Amino acid sequence: MTPQARAQAAIELLDEIIAAATGQGAAADTLIARYFKVRRYAGSKDRRAIRDLVYAAIRRSGERPVSGRAALLGLAREQSDLLPLFDGSPHGPMPVIAGEPGADRSVVPEWLLGKMTKVVAPADLPALLERAPLDLRVNRLKNDRETVLAGLPDAVASLHVADGIRLPEGLQIEPLEIWANGTVEVQDEGSQLAACASRAKTGMTVVDLCAGAGGKSLAMAAMMENRGRIIACDVDRSRLSRLSPRAERAGVRIIESRLLDPGREIEGMADLRETSDIVFVDAPCSGSGTWRRNPEARWRLTTDRLDRLAALQARLMDVASTLVRPGGALIYVVCSLLDDEGMHQIDQFLAAHPGWSVSSPELPIGQPVGSGVILSPARDGTDGFFIARLKAPC
Repeated sequence: MTPQARAQAAIELLDEIIAAATGQGAAADTLIARYFKVRRYAGSKDRRAIRDLVYAAIRRSGERPVSGRAALLGLAREQSDLLPLFDGSPHGPMPVIAGEPGADRSVVPEWLLGKMTKVVAPADLPALLERAPLDLRVNRLKNDRETVLAGLPDAVASLHVADGIRLPEGLQIEPLEIWANGTVEVQDEGSQLAACASRAKTGMTVVDLCAGAGGKSLAMAAMMENRGRIIACDVDRSRLSRLSPRAERAGVRIIESRLLDPGREIEGMADLRETSDIVFVDAPCSGSGTWRRNPEARWRLTTDRLDRLAALQARLMDVASTLVRPGGALIYVVCSLLDDEGMHQIDQFLAAHPGWSVSSPELPIGQPVGSGVILSPARDGTDGFFIARLKAPC
């Protein structure tokens, strides 16, 4: 493909991604994979170059662009080698019209700036869009970190989690035996710290209320040395179905999967009422802490969607509170840096549930905010998280 054809392909992909973001459609990675599946003439270098153009344009545009052309034109006005590609040549972009607008550069949509937690300073914002590292969690049920590190000479041990490893950018983990045999799981260091905040121990009963594919359930099972009980729940059958093969690969035997009906979670867990030592709520959220992995997520968020997410988070915390035994713990986690999803949720919960109290998550990094802790890409090198630990009345 010519450089001009690559630029036009990036514009077409950006148009699809913008449309999907507007209509809550497929994620950018999915759309890119589909695009190249039916365009087998694009070689590996072409695919890499087009993908790089697409993500460079996405990362620089906090506001959703009006079109793929505007998105790439904004990038081209900052990169001198791109603008000449708008030359009208076969398979390339049409020439730029005098005064034609391109997408402006920004990190955060303007309407969200006032909602970002105050511990994320303006100087920290660019880090929200940097490329994310590849972190692994060593599965202590299979091996120890020192042994795994010895087989990965370019990897480094995490300074903040006992089982964490950070890999060089670009290393493919899937072909390695340590991944195939369950010795390691791909998991951001911040996510590992969130699991650590549970303080799960051998013999406990733990409910993972929004388990998804079960990354934190697997981490807690290792903390519990495969002894105790973890009930991993979700309303998404597809995501929850991925947990069983992951648990088998990891050698985890204490996780039970439970599919719940949306809005009827209490009925689906009636047998667990006031029995759980820990209820872990990794609630659905805006994902503003993971923009470096999913930068187009900024384009999907609206005031209405944020309000719906906040209402769901509050309801899930109410559900979780019915499952915690007296003196037990509720761990609330969102991969978000927005106060509406973080400290405001805890404030509202405490006001509505007399007798509950705040207990420190006891994390080695992070900044206190309200009754929780914020992890951020700029200051902590992790995805962005809000983590709080609450204690039920005795």
